[in-house]
Amino acid sequence: MSHATLRNSYQALSDRLNLFPQGAPPTELLFRILAVLFTRDEAALVALLPIKPFNVAAAAKIWKKPAAESQNILETLASRGMLLDMEIHGEQIFVLPPPMAGFFEFSMMRIGNTYDQTLLAELFYQYLNVEEDFVRNLFAGGETQLGRVFVNENALSADSTLTVLDYERATEVIRTAKHRGIGACYCRHKMQHLGKACSAPMHICMTFNGAAQSLIKHRIARQVGVSEGLALLDKAVQHNLVQFGENVQHHVGFICNCCGCCCEAMLAAKRFAVLNPIATTNFIPALNAASCNGCGKCAGVCPVEAMALVSAADPHKPKRKKARLDESLCLGCGLCVHACPNRGVSLRPRPQRVLTPVTTAHRAVLMAIERGMLQNLIFDNQAHWNHRAMAAILGVILKLPPVKQIMASRQMKSRYLEHVMKPRNFVHMKH
Repeated sequence: MSHATLRNSYQALSDRLNLFPQGAPPTELLFRILAVLFTRDEAALVALLPIKPFNVAAAAKIWKKPAAESQNILETLASRGMLLDMEIHGEQIFVLPPPMAGFFEFSMMRIGNTYDQTLLAELFYQYLNVEEDFVRNLFAGGETQLGRVFVNENALSADSTLTVLDYERATEVIRTAKHRGIGACYCRHKMQHLGKACSAPMHICMTFNGAAQSLIKHRIARQVGVSEGLALLDKAVQHNLVQFGENVQHHVGFICNCCGCCCEAMLAAKRFAVLNPIATTNFIPALNAASCNGCGKCAGVCPVEAMALVSAADPHKPKRKKARLDESLCLGCGLCVHACPNRGVSLRPRPQRVLTPVTTAHRAVLMAIERGMLQNLIFDNQAHWNHRAMAAILGVILKLPPVKQIMASRQMKSRYLEHVMKPRNFVHMKH
């Protein structure tokens, strides 16, 4: 298949994916990835699906196909992790996840022969680790980030424990989730196919709630109870893995247990550090210079190279080293606290609390506003000409200066646009 033919076949699906605030830059590598994950017919159909969750009847109407045929197509896609399939109030609901955190990972979470995973690993590595645009857009496209770090709860002092909130605890996510699924770590599985994986545990990627419900149903993830989930979390902490999860307070969808050498989030934190690609915890290490012997263990476990050894400037011991923290890089994970043999590192609250979006919808709207894509969430059924037209109009209006926004709204005489353009209403929108 020529590059031109491949692009033509999967361009519409690429356009659909880029309606998400976290899109996927359309390169030849992306089209090759999509060609592995979707047939041409599937790509054409998925390109028509809305951003918001939908039922079989909605898909059948968009596709102009019988309900039974549409359901079969949707369930086939869900069985491979390309769609999420959930039961809400007794109704079967589907949603197309974004590429990340979404169907890219799901394609590698079940070790098996559903896809050519060696080929996918090579393509993912080139698209995410060699080409830069996708990861830059995903992690550094705005102030509101896709993921956040959970603090190592065992590293907190008694005083700090009083200030940490429930949604900041990975243990609380595990305890309160309606569904808990465990799958293979996408990042280390990908690196394993390339001969570059580290020795950290593989089957330790955690999904929760609606996403877990679908992945468990289709055997992409394994269902676990609270006790096993907490045990796996302890195992991750013992292997110095960072808990990186969905940047929301309620109904967290995933927590990855990340190493600094394989995991996309940690690699992005190092590559784009100045852009703060990951929401940090509300804590930061405090170093006790008197206790530091320069052993370097804190620097050795830091996944983003925020901790380093520098000269202690000791005239009596010119080779002596001491730890130094670059606070601008630090995620506040707390791994360094346990690594220090002399208890010379502790966690203290950051001067200013980090704000976490309340829900997935809240985060999506904030990300869309920052990336100039709010119109895609409002008019998300791009299969309808009127949605495409209104999305294009609103996209232009939202990029205008405030005075011109008001003029445009009056000219269109649209109460809806006036309502949308009020700043206080952005954060209350739901999708």
